[in-house]
Amino acid sequence: MDYLKRVFKHSGEESRTISPENMTGEKGKSCMESSFLGKGRKGRASVPLNAGETITIAQIEGPGSIRHMWMTLTDKTTAGSFVLRDVILRIYWDDEEEPSVECPIGDFFCNGFGTRCEINSLPIVVNPNGGMNCYFEMPFRKKAKITITNEHPEFIKHFFYTINYVLIDEVSKDTLYFHAKWNREKITTLGKDYTLIDNVTGKGYYVGTYIGLAALERYWWGEGEFKFYIDGDNEYPTVSSTGAEDYFGGAWAFHEKKYGELPHAKNYCTAFMGYPFQSKRDHTRDFFNNGKPNPNPVHAFGDDSVPMHGLYRWHLPDPISFKKDLKVTFQQLGNDDISLFERQDDVSSVAYWYQLEPHNKFKELPCRKDRLPR
Repeated sequence: MDYLKRVFKHSGEESRTISPENMTGEKGKSCMESSFLGKGRKGRASVPLNAGETITIAQIEGPGSIRHMWMTLTDKTTAGSFVLRDVILRIYWDDEEEPSVECPIGDFFCNGFGTRCEINSLPIVVNPNGGMNCYFEMPFRKKAKITITNEHPEFIKHFFYTINYVLIDEVSKDTLYFHAKWNREKITTLGKDYTLIDNVTGKGYYVGTYIGLAALERYWWGEGEFKFYIDGDNEYPTVSSTGAEDYFGGAWAFHEKKYGELPHAKNYCTAFMGYPFQSKRDHTRDFFNNGKPNPNPVHAFGDDSVPMHGLYRWHLPDPISFKKDLKVTFQQLGNDDISLFERQDDVSSVAYWYQLEPHNKFKELPCRKDRLPR
């Protein structure tokens, strides 16, 4: 892969890091903060987030390229562990006023439902315990701005982050910019496909999908096809999958069958495809009971949530090209072992793509109440 070849020949770029220890990324200015151990002894590893506050964690003058982002935060508050859905990540390129990336921070890192899970893929990695990493490269010509908004009703004491980037001599005018957008329908419309992204115009590549599906009906939920309407497609798409588990690289409902046991879906994480999360547990209430820490969280409420499924697919070896426009949808179909049927579920998603700027303004992000997991 290209990044493995990158170190064979020096390209003249300059490496920089932005973190709470060096919030400007200035050369030779990291690790200067003081602690009780003295100057330069890890004086500021994190920043606080007040309720309702937006902070800019990175403001970079280009040309440059972000190569890695790492983030984590404390998510145990008396209001529950919806913090991962309440904290919003936005990224702005050059002089744009509207973000090119707008997602709840958990969903961006394939941790939907306000719940942590480990992800072991090529561009997104989430390691124990909630270390969220992004390796999508993000070049920019003039500027890059990254903001974090705390829409959680409470103060978040610690938000940790590291932005690793390079300054380079030039970014060509035909360079595509990174984009990502979250969407959700708490109850999908019967007989109508769920829309991941629409109104994308210009030239680019679609490179990834994250789906968080809370099943609101019985039986197998993943018969629906993913559809990619490109460059003027109207009634029918040009690119599609044969079903949800097929799109995510699995087969036959991901079932693992062992002698003497009922079939059950098997989770997996690979470089480009994964089904890392399934649960029926109310994770939010595992840790808090009536606003107080639960001394025995494992037995707090039991498996009383609707079934939740988190899946990802990266189109990095097989990016979906569009030259004029793009729309991506997911068909809501189930199977009861007898026939197909139309379903209604709670579906959320993140679409990831690269395109030439400018991009069309995103649909407004739903309010906190409409983002809360079930």
